[in-house]
Amino acid sequence: MPVTYLELENFKSYAGLQRIGPFTEFTSIIGPNGAGKSNLMDAISFVFGVQSRDLRSSQMKDLVFRPPGKQSKRTGGARAALYYQPEENKESSGEGGRDSADELCFSRLIHSNGSGEYRVNNKTVTFAQYEKELAKIGVLLKARNFLVFQGDVESLAHKSPKEMVELLEQVSGSYELKDEYLERHKEKEAAEAATIFSYNKQKGLKSERRLLKDQKDEADRFHGLIEKKHQLQTDMYLWQLYHLKERISSGETDLKEFEEEAEELQEQEETAQKTLKESKKLASVSRRETAALDKKRVATAANLSSKLEPDLIRVEEEVKNWAKKTKAEERQLKKLDEATDVHEETIGALKKDIKEYRTTLEYLESEYEDWKRDQARGSGTDVILTKEEEEELEQLKEEAAAASDKPRRRLTTMNGKHKTVRGKVAEIEETCKQLSATESLTQREIKALSGRRDTLQKSLKKFTAEARESERKLQNLDRSNRESQQRREAIEKESEDVTQKLARFRDDRRQTHAEERLLQAIDSLKNHFPGVLGRLVDLCRPTQRRFNLAVTVAGGKDMDAIVVPNKQVGFDCIQYLRDQRIGTATFLPLDGLQGLPSSEHLEKLRTLLARQDGGNRYRLAVDVVSCAENVQKAVLYAVGTTVVCDDLDTARNLCFNAPNFRERVKAVTLGGAVISKSGTMTGGVTKEDSNRAGRFVDEQVEQLKKREEALELERTKLIDASSQIQEMEDLRSNLSQFKNRNHYCQSDSNHAEKQLEEKKTLLKSTATRLEQIQEEKTSLQQNLESIHSQVEEARQIVRDAEEEHLGPFRKKTGLVDLNAYQEIMGERREEFNNKKRAIIEHQAKLGQQLDYESNRDVQKPLKNAQKRLREKNEALNKAEKRKATQLQKVKDIKKSLLEEEEALGKAAEAEQERDEAVQVAQTTFGEVKNERTKATKTISNKEHSIERLRGKLHETLQKARVEEIELPLIRKTKTKRKGDGEAVEKEEDDDDDEEEEEDPSSLRSGSLRSGSLRSASQTAAGWSMPQSQDSGLTTKFSRSDYPVVAKDQKDTSKIDFSQLRSNLKQQCSDREEAKLQRQFEDQLQKLVVEMDGLTPNLKATEAFGAISDKLKESGVDFDQAKTDARKVATAFNKIKQRRTKQFTDAFTHIDKALKTIYNDMTKSSKHPLGGEAYLSLDDTDEPYKGGLKFNAMPPMKRFRDMEQLSGGEKTVAALSLLFAIHSFRPAPFFVMDEVDAALDNVNLRKVCHYITKRSRNDFQCIVISLKDMFYQSSQSLVGICRDAGTNSSRTITLDLTQFDGNGKRSAEDEPESAKKRTKQ
Repeated sequence: MPVTYLELENFKSYAGLQRIGPFTEFTSIIGPNGAGKSNLMDAISFVFGVQSRDLRSSQMKDLVFRPPGKQSKRTGGARAALYYQPEENKESSGEGGRDSADELCFSRLIHSNGSGEYRVNNKTVTFAQYEKELAKIGVLLKARNFLVFQGDVESLAHKSPKEMVELLEQVSGSYELKDEYLERHKEKEAAEAATIFSYNKQKGLKSERRLLKDQKDEADRFHGLIEKKHQLQTDMYLWQLYHLKERISSGETDLKEFEEEAEELQEQEETAQKTLKESKKLASVSRRETAALDKKRVATAANLSSKLEPDLIRVEEEVKNWAKKTKAEERQLKKLDEATDVHEETIGALKKDIKEYRTTLEYLESEYEDWKRDQARGSGTDVILTKEEEEELEQLKEEAAAASDKPRRRLTTMNGKHKTVRGKVAEIEETCKQLSATESLTQREIKALSGRRDTLQKSLKKFTAEARESERKLQNLDRSNRESQQRREAIEKESEDVTQKLARFRDDRRQTHAEERLLQAIDSLKNHFPGVLGRLVDLCRPTQRRFNLAVTVAGGKDMDAIVVPNKQVGFDCIQYLRDQRIGTATFLPLDGLQGLPSSEHLEKLRTLLARQDGGNRYRLAVDVVSCAENVQKAVLYAVGTTVVCDDLDTARNLCFNAPNFRERVKAVTLGGAVISKSGTMTGGVTKEDSNRAGRFVDEQVEQLKKREEALELERTKLIDASSQIQEMEDLRSNLSQFKNRNHYCQSDSNHAEKQLEEKKTLLKSTATRLEQIQEEKTSLQQNLESIHSQVEEARQIVRDAEEEHLGPFRKKTGLVDLNAYQEIMGERREEFNNKKRAIIEHQAKLGQQLDYESNRDVQKPLKNAQKRLREKNEALNKAEKRKATQLQKVKDIKKSLLEEEEALGKAAEAEQERDEAVQVAQTTFGEVKNERTKATKTISNKEHSIERLRGKLHETLQKARVEEIELPLIRKTKTKRKGDGEAVEKEEDDDDDEEEEEDPSSLRSGSLRSGSLRSASQTAAGWSMPQSQDSGLTTKFSRSDYPVVAKDQKDTSKIDFSQLRSNLKQQCSDREEAKLQRQFEDQLQKLVVEMDGLTPNLKATEAFGAISDKLKESGVDFDQAKTDARKVATAFNKIKQRRTKQFTDAFTHIDKALKTIYNDMTKSSKHPLGGEAYLSLDDTDEPYKGGLKFNAMPPMKRFRDMEQLSGGEKTVAALSLLFAIHSFRPAPFFVMDEVDAALDNVNLRKVCHYITKRSRNDFQCIVISLKDMFYQSSQSLVGICRDAGTNSSRTITLDLTQFDGNGKRSAEDEPESAKKRTKQ
């Protein structure tokens, strides 16, 4: 017995020092109300560390005894001590005695100042040490696995699911991990938030970087346009000045030539004619060469665009495909590597499990041996045989079997005879039954044959009449069939036209721009994500057209939602819409829809709606929607428990006036009105709802719909009429069979008459045979009774022979019933063997699984994946080589095309030059021929032209200065030596010195800018710029030595024309010159427009570099945040697994123990199967987050909630749960305070029986009770009474085993301390 004595000193109602005990395995504490029973319970609780506030006291001073007459004062202090005898020291302590050396004493003191003190074996310790010492003997203070106070049983039965979870957390110890779990969860959420913040920051920086990149590109482009504009202006002015200079020089030369050759014109006429012919011939050759080169260029360009570039695109696509496949194989290879690691972990876990099961088997065998020894040491009335006695019993059984062999053989013989006779009797009875059945069957067959004959005659008449009618119908249907066919063809054609019109109207009405974009987006999503099903409104339809609007309003916006199979597909679709900037959409993931009404709730609503007045006017919205099975959840989520009503009055009656309908539902009418669950009413229909519902109000559409319905009705009638053709064929087939049936009916009638006579003869012979069998049955029954008496005599002889050998053994051992003994031992042995067999079988199963995992080749798929990856890499390399080859071909052909274009350009220039040469030759020839007499006039015109060119040159130079155009200048130097031999550089032209003195900034860095070409008007005072082209030309530009002309010629000679492109140096006609001028101006205008269209950010380059640096830093922060998040998630998962495992282990053990304990406590002779009780979790993944339901089903009762059970049934169920919790972390003793208050005698007897059974082997039980049934089942009593003199409690201890005649101990064997009245 773990608890032996309890010492109290001035504790509550116990005055002075009192020693209470000894306590046995099952002790009852009794006494009248107010005697101090609960104070004794408080004393035990106080010793084991329960706080004073839980002991009906506000402070520890309230626990000190207060003597009568001193209400305001208490004694100095109090003490409570409990003596505990460990289980392993039972044998050494002897019966009734105790070994003080091994006995533990737990005590608590209350000092006069109200402070407390903990002691173990009279040694002061801290509360933590005290709690640790109690935990060593199995007493858990926080879980209180040893105490049951008043009301604990009732409160346990009324605990909510959440409170049950908290209780189980305390018992399992998972509550100690709660703070760490919450801290890790908070850290996990913070790490995830930090990761998301870093990701969003990086995403924002990337977006800002892209924006700055665009701005930087725009600024670079703007600078490029400025440079291009400057270069274009320089080229234009160089081109103009170059040609003006050349023309002036050419004009002056020509003028001289004209003057020299004026006399030679006659001689040159013939030469000019010859030259003209040769020029024309050369020009023709040039044109043919140009045409051939152009044709070759066109062919090369066609080859490039039609063949090489498409081939290059195909090769590039092939490279992309192989690269994609290579990445897929790399991902598969990674998964196989992970599977290999999992395989190794699985093998390690299996080996560990096998080792644990081996240890469990050894423990089970040791436990069984201990149980046998405990049975031998038990104090019950049962006799346990020793091994030698069991062997003697087996030998005596063999001798008894040998002694009773002869009478047993006779008994076997008589049993055989008895069985044979009984079999004959049973056979005769079976024969009687068969004959009676044959007689009844024959009578029924006679009656059936008579009826069959009459039926055949009636059928013959009926078939004849139907044949005539079928012939008439056949003729009518054959005629109408042709008419129906023609009409059906016309209806089909008209119906198709109406359908097309309605479809066009729907398209015009419904296909808005936004919906078109949404439909295109859905098609795109279906192509990219195969799991996308489509919009809900497209996946379902009302069962009838009149429900269209009601279903649309009931579904609301969810009808336009897109249905996807799972959340991941929904996330991918949302990301795709966001990346493509298509728009927004709502998605319904089928695996993530929550809040769906259960099937039981829907069935209940259907039943309630059917019971309402006019129940056919109410329907659940989900019942009027037709859809595929895979989208039923989405439809149920959209419409929920919405009820469709015929009209608004019906809906109001259901929601507000229905007496038997208390469910709050949303009601929708066929017209679109809504009554919400909260009672608000909404009427009217939006355009969007009307469009979705397809309710057309247009008169034309209504007419089309009516016409469509009329055509459909007429077509249905025609189809029904055409179905009569099959009936006609059936009648025609039946008509051919009627004649045969007439013949068959006549034959059947004759056969029935013949069988009727045979059956009557059989009936007479059956009656005679039945009488004979009855007489034989009577004789056999008499013989059977005689044999039965002989069997009983032989059985008694066998019993006497066995008793002669086994009787002395029973007397010697005191074993009255050998069969009962074998049954008791057999059950325990069978239980041991079953557990052992289960462990061995599971161990073998784990071994097989280990062999399978060890022999499973996980490297082969890995090697195959590596091989496939190498093959795809090789294919990718080959494709890239082909791509490089194709790129080289394209590059070569483009190079060739460029060369051909250059050759074509040169040929065109040559052609142009020769054409000009022809023109010049022809002009020369004409001039020589026609204007020989006009030489003077020609010279005058030439001079005038030169003058104009000089004026235009001067104007162009002035314009270049105004627009500040940079023109390249020629720098020429020459070396002169001074007298002392020093070399110096000086400008080649002496005339420049004067100008540089006047304007030293005119020439800078070898370039000519505005002001560098200064006119003579700026050097000669009083001269002004001409205002027109004609005035003053002869006086200003006719003479070459005029200062302005000389200055312009000098400035032009300083310009470096070598930078001018060669094609611009070629001579051209005035028209071509004007064309080139327009081209220059157009290009400049385009550049100006393009520059005006730009708004460059000139600081974008600097900002782009800064944002790039920030982006790198954010990438590092993001990687660090992801690493931290993974670490925190790993730590959270570990604590989560630990907490879940502790809780689940406790739940599994307690649930299993609860089923066994409740079944044992509810078994009886009337209910041998007992009741059922179980625990169920709301959340199996993280059980401590949800609730825990406790359900009990007493014997022969249906399942009900705990609140609906009676008080006694609740108490039994709660006690079963308490014992089950105690079995998880068992304490060596159990103290209960009046747990039987709500129990009747039947349930009380069951509880007493269970406690008695458990107290023998499992734990010590101390019960405070007022029921005499507990007294009878206890081994000892502790009586508590009230001492009126001292107003304190006194105790009396009584050992009840001395009154048990079959007990192991008598009254003389008990210690004196157990017989005396304890008054300390």
